[in-house]
Amino acid sequence: MSRQKQKGTRLETAVVDYMAWALGDHGIHRETLHGSMDRGDIGGVYLQGEPVTIEVKNTARLDLAQHYREAEIEAGNKDSVMPILVQKRFGTGISTMDGIGRQWAIMTLETLCRLLNHGLPIGDEAGDEEAM
Repeated sequence: MSRQKQKGTRLETAVVDYMAWALGDHGIHRETLHGSMDRGDIGGVYLQGEPVTIEVKNTARLDLAQHYREAEIEAGNKDSVMPILVQKRFGTGISTMDGIGRQWAIMTLETLCRLLNHGLPIGDEAGDEEAM
């Protein structure tokens, strides 16, 4: 296994361990690869019964646009409206729960509003996005 792959696997495992501990849910797990139909790196995460897609990156260079686009595509493969990117934070280790909990969790404002609305639809019920 390449060094980069090992770094990614180590962070994915740390994220799973942290989330299982934080949420008291040991059904959270690393997803298996599905080729072009990948469904994110972390599985077993739900909000109000709806799947949450979590893509994990441990890269030296922060590429939000590319990595978040990957999370969105994988959310589509999973039929999820909640793509979240977890990015390794430079200079913050992952050997402790505190360090893992301080990694970046990146999402759009829309996803944040869905989370704050407990996974329920946001905006007006008619679905008029131009209401503003």
